[in-house]
Amino acid sequence: AVIIIAAVTFVVWSALGPEPALTHALLNFVSVLIVACPCALGLATPTSIMVGLGKGAENGILIRGADALETVRKLDVIVLDKTGTLTVGKPVITDLLPVSGMTDTELLFFAASAEQGSEHPAASALLALAKERGVGVVQPTAFAAVQGQGISASVDSKDVLIGNRSFMDERGVECDEFDAEVVRLSNLGRTAVYIAVGGRIAGVAAIADVLKETSKGAVEAFHKMGLTVVMLSGDNHATAMAVAREAGIERVEAPVLPGEKAARVAKLQEGGRVVAMVGDGINDAPALARADVGIAIGTGTDVAIEASDITLIGGDISAVVTAMALSRATIGNIRQNLFWAFFYNAALIPVAAGVLYPFFGILMSPVFAAAAMALSSVSVLSNALRLRWFRAPQVTLKKAP
Repeated sequence: AVIIIAAVTFVVWSALGPEPALTHALLNFVSVLIVACPCALGLATPTSIMVGLGKGAENGILIRGADALETVRKLDVIVLDKTGTLTVGKPVITDLLPVSGMTDTELLFFAASAEQGSEHPAASALLALAKERGVGVVQPTAFAAVQGQGISASVDSKDVLIGNRSFMDERGVECDEFDAEVVRLSNLGRTAVYIAVGGRIAGVAAIADVLKETSKGAVEAFHKMGLTVVMLSGDNHATAMAVAREAGIERVEAPVLPGEKAARVAKLQEGGRVVAMVGDGINDAPALARADVGIAIGTGTDVAIEASDITLIGGDISAVVTAMALSRATIGNIRQNLFWAFFYNAALIPVAAGVLYPFFGILMSPVFAAAAMALSSVSVLSNALRLRWFRAPQVTLKKAP
């Protein structure tokens, strides 16, 4: 189109222009080509993206590319894993309830010994309590883990099972005597872990993990931004609801097995929603990869980080609020750049072609055209650099009473 406009300009000035007609035709032809140089258009998007990605890194947000930065502003659902994402990720044992005839020390010995081969947060909590109480542990044998359910091991020639209720039911371990206690613990937001020794229930350990200081404020900010917040948890529904109430989350899906998280995300997407998944564990990786935007907690596993589009270095979900604000600011900046670049071309190409000459006797020289073209590029770059003054929105610390 530009070549056509330049050619028409040359022909018209050659035929109808004042003498020397050929000189005027050549000058206006060159001016049109210079003014129409798409330098500003070429700089409009990449410069803003580059500055936006750099600003994200300054705020502890590593964004893998322009696609992720652009998609974040479109989110309408954010799915949060519970442990390590909403919570600190360092659970502690709050209650140790052995059956009659077994002491706390004996129960802790079997449980902590069996969990030595596990990477589950419950394992670290049990081992920490054993160390605190001076309970010696032994190396287990025949260790096996069932993802999302529990572990089995042999300790002192006795079979030890540690896991959730379904794990025990599948192995024929009767746990009814602890039903009332488990309900009480769940209503307090604590996760009950069943412990069986020698094929019989030996007791229950209750595990609790406190919310991160900014989780409640971040959830409130998500709601203000119009996002639907969903929490996924492998805990039973009562425990998950207790944590969700503390964080201010209304929609909870629990219990959810690790392999089901990606399916839950896909189900939300099928409804036409743009979904972000925030998680930190190996179990979250498929869901992170499935989501429109996968956001990994930087303090989590390498597998989760590799599967994600965005990594929060500090491990604080309030950074998601910053990422969304930065995305909106960056896209707004790109639109401003594109508007200016198009406006510049639309306004100056006719002037370079000489449309003002019949009325005002004004012609644009190639030198002025080159200066205007450079000014347009500088304007776009300067506008993109305004993103350097982006300030992260403040998330209020709101601790539950």
